[in-house]
Amino acid sequence: MAERRLEYLTPEQVDQFRADGYLRLPCFLEPDEVEALLTRTKQLLDSFSIEDHPLTKFTTGEDNHVGDEYFLTSGDKIRFFLEEDAVDKDGRLNRPKQRAVNKIGHGLHEQDEVFRKVTLENEKIKSVVRDLRFHHDPVALQSMIICKQPQIGGEVPEHNDSTFLYTNPPSALGFWIPLEKCTPENGALSFLPGSHLTAPITKRFVRLPGGGTGFEQLIPPEDAPKNPEGKYVLEACMPGDLVIIHGSVLHKSERNTSAHTRFAYTFHMIESPPYAEYDSKNWLQPAPETPFPHILNTPNPTVVPIGAA
Repeated sequence: MAERRLEYLTPEQVDQFRADGYLRLPCFLEPDEVEALLTRTKQLLDSFSIEDHPLTKFTTGEDNHVGDEYFLTSGDKIRFFLEEDAVDKDGRLNRPKQRAVNKIGHGLHEQDEVFRKVTLENEKIKSVVRDLRFHHDPVALQSMIICKQPQIGGEVPEHNDSTFLYTNPPSALGFWIPLEKCTPENGALSFLPGSHLTAPITKRFVRLPGGGTGFEQLIPPEDAPKNPEGKYVLEACMPGDLVIIHGSVLHKSERNTSAHTRFAYTFHMIESPPYAEYDSKNWLQPAPETPFPHILNTPNPTVVPIGAA
């Protein structure tokens, strides 16, 4: 059968993604699209009410992941999660609310027209999905604005995304779009190229039977391979770039030590049944009235599996 003609990516870019586990596409969004997302983000930060907010904080550490109802029922809503360092010991904000938010999520791609346009109604995104042949019939979930606030935007330690959006087999794919310049000083992403080929998913983030969230081991700790070693590559980005992130590639970001925010819009895709199973253990669950939306009108007939077994 003849190879399908690529629509947006070059053959070299497809090969680079498969080898490295991530790919940066410069200038993916037009400047007016970036401006629309940034303006809408600032409007959301200005308009949300702190008076009736449960002060749910978001932490990236492994020992204290958020698990309250405000978080667990956010998949089809627009909700605001605070930085740990923005709330004092008495439960009061210690800075303006606009500078206290860690992230806005997790249903922006469905609930907000501006974000929906660049996610579900973006023909370039669909072309990239067809070109990569990573999924047969992907669905979108977990859209977020990551604020990475000045001085308090916390370090995100080494991780992979399929741990947090687990399917069987693993199929998470991240789309990360900076809305502001990303530098070493304000917490640009770093990747361990090729780690998706050797680092299996050893645990998954789940809803616990007694409430809250935690990790379930897929491979006993004593049998789990150590994460591969190597040199991380920092990907400085400009507004409107797109970084595509394989669900198994290891990546991280440092604390924002600058005086500037590092706003980025990100969303994920996973494979849909019958090609993969997304079960009820996952922290993010679709509501009956809002199932995960499909990206493609016609599924990819063939895919190219990549990643550790």
